Amino acid sequence: MAKKDLKLHPEEFDMECTTVWAFPRRGNWATHKSDWRGNWAPEVVRNLILRYSQDGDILLDSMIGGGTTAIEAKILNRHIVCTDVNDEALERTKASLDFDAGNTAKQKIYKCDSRDLNEVKDNSIDFVLTHPPYADIISYGEGKISADLSNIHDLDVFADEMEKVAKEFYRVLKPGKYCAILMGDTRRQKMYQPLAFKVMERFLKIGFKLKEDIIKRQFNCKATGFWVNKSKESNFLLIMHEHLFIFQKI
Repeated sequence: MAKKDLKLHPEEFDMECTTVWAFPRRGNWATHKSDWRGNWAPEVVRNLILRYSQDGDILLDSMIGGGTTAIEAKILNRHIVCTDVNDEALERTKASLDFDAGNTAKQKIYKCDSRDLNEVKDNSIDFVLTHPPYADIISYGEGKISADLSNIHDLDVFADEMEKVAKEFYRVLKPGKYCAILMGDTRRQKMYQPLAFKVMERFLKIGFKLKEDIIKRQFNCKATGFWVNKSKESNFLLIMHEHLFIFQKI
């Protein structure tokens, strides 16, 4: 039975109007939880949905993870297609949608790889938004042995596979509509690796235009005393930002 009397909106919320976003405390409304490692903040999703879609639009998040996008879509009366390669993510998303939002928004949830969205028709989606893994920084594959995106160590290979994702997003998105991708960078052997820009280049390569590059400050990272000391001892900076790219299909 759907949960009732939930707080469905944040107590305070203002649309972001600059290219730097920071949310020190993650939202605790509706059924949002922050215990799915690597999930994005509800405030990010709410901003994206309100700015780049309309009431009754059809959204797509093909790496649904902990279900954050699905929750916000339901609250804001957007239909959504939710897919993932991880069974736990799909079950968690289904459970997170067990509340009454008082509208007619519908959710379709099924297992699928973002590189082959075979059940999604061409030019059928009004807005794509998703938070992919950053190569193999966090592995979501069952038993950590699957061939999904979160188990690819080579950054150029990861970018090759994300190009396949970009092609699928371009195919299913309606002309003139937007696609939002949150990506972070990493380090290899103490050297900075611009993973986000590698991915951005692949989206541009297949035809997307770059509408915005938003810098999102990271919070709740595991910057323990150990890593702070390592940063000083080994002379490298801890990465505390991500890139939120907004692409448009022209």
